[in-house]
Amino acid sequence: MKRRLRTILSETLPPKEITCVYNSYDIVGDIAIIRLADASKKYGQIIAEAIMKVHKNVRTVLAQTSPIGGDFRLRKLGLTAGENKTVAVHKESGCSFSVDVEKCYFSPRLFYERRRIAEQVGNGEVVVNMFAGVGCFSIVIAKHSNVKKIHSIDVNHAAIQHMQENVRMNRVYGKVIPVRGDAKEVIEKRLRHIADRVLMPLPEKVLKYLPYAALALKKAGGWVHYYVFEHAEKNENPVEEVKLKVTEKKFGCSL
Repeated sequence: MKRRLRTILSETLPPKEITCVYNSYDIVGDIAIIRLADASKKYGQIIAEAIMKVHKNVRTVLAQTSPIGGDFRLRKLGLTAGENKTVAVHKESGCSFSVDVEKCYFSPRLFYERRRIAEQVGNGEVVVNMFAGVGCFSIVIAKHSNVKKIHSIDVNHAAIQHMQENVRMNRVYGKVIPVRGDAKEVIEKRLRHIADRVLMPLPEKVLKYLPYAALALKKAGGWVHYYVFEHAEKNENPVEEVKLKVTEKKFGCSL
């Protein structure tokens, strides 16, 4: 289990300096990714070495130097300690994922969500994953359900390359089908009305692409897993706000 970073540093940094340290960090395979506030950048080496001391498997510590952004959901990373590399093999739920953390979006924090979705997939379902990345959702589903086929779409060439490698490593040939392209174009041309279930794990584009998720569903209907960030005031219900926006889209499916 990851330990809170401030606890790890409590015996190394002065108490007043610890409050400037971001308390959370991600571990992807043998790479740790941290964020450094302006006040804590001078302690970057100390922070990185503390993480490597606690997590013996970590060989590289990278610091995030920009927000996640752009169509590929990427962030800039800088080497803080250890080996100068950005590619790792991350393991979860009996699956292995090759990922370049600088060129591909990947979040280890979605571990429970990936398993939750896999447990919902029924026997013989066809799934369309519109924003598949390196294929994590798709491969976990393939390994932990009796799914028939998962069309895994991503526009990022690097992500598709790693997805293809992950299909090989996890031996899910024929179940997980990597497809490079824009999800709306791929669905319009090749995947109309074939899916029992559609995954949309990209909050930034989910509303815009919702009509294409509906187009991918079988005419008899199915499930759309819709992920979105929604701001709500204290007197507002974020779920109702999302329902309102989806209803206004009028894409032909009930909630």
